[in-house]
Amino acid sequence: MEHHHPRHRGPSRRSAHRAGTTIGLDEAVDLTRTGDLWLFRGRSAADHAIRVLTNAPVNHVGMAVVLDDLPPLMWHAELGKGLVDVWTGKHQRGVQLHDLRAAVEQWSGRYEQHAWLRQLDVEITPTMEDALLRSIARLDGTPFPSTAALVGRWARGRVRRAAPAELTYCAEVVASSYAAMGLLDADLPSNCYDPGTFWSGDDLELRRGARLGDEIAVEV
Repeated sequence: MEHHHPRHRGPSRRSAHRAGTTIGLDEAVDLTRTGDLWLFRGRSAADHAIRVLTNAPVNHVGMAVVLDDLPPLMWHAELGKGLVDVWTGKHQRGVQLHDLRAAVEQWSGRYEQHAWLRQLDVEITPTMEDALLRSIARLDGTPFPSTAALVGRWARGRVRRAAPAELTYCAEVVASSYAAMGLLDADLPSNCYDPGTFWSGDDLELRRGARLGDEIAVEV
């Protein structure tokens, strides 16, 4: 991926959709802007284990990265390596930057997950975009932890104990990126977040006057 100064992808377009609404993937991709969240809930044993252990309604979260000269992208972490990482141009496991549409299709199809979109209501400045790209450069390719490591990592986070930096998982990727952009308290360890933290039922303390909208179900 060529490194350059990003440009904001046009004016923010916010939807009037409310919780309980279902929209198609085309509309969802068109609405998505940098910082918007994509949340997923699956039926596998691993998906269920994550939700039970973290007491969360969802088991995966990713963040949209939408810049003028690039297709909409998904910034997240996963075990699979079926999609090309846009940052490195390689297939890899762990923290990855994917084509957003392809990522949602994979999570909805191959992984059999239900998908929701939450839109972030805040102005994304060039400085915030630069901070996000630095986070991508720093975290891309970081290994995804084993289930046991993930549980211990989350537990330490609940008592505000930072976990080792060499491993990360999906909620930490979003939290670290939000913190770098000034949207979350950078003093809190990233492992105190789980996927459910980014669902509307949790109390996520955003900064810069930012607000996350209701979950919009996406039909793929």
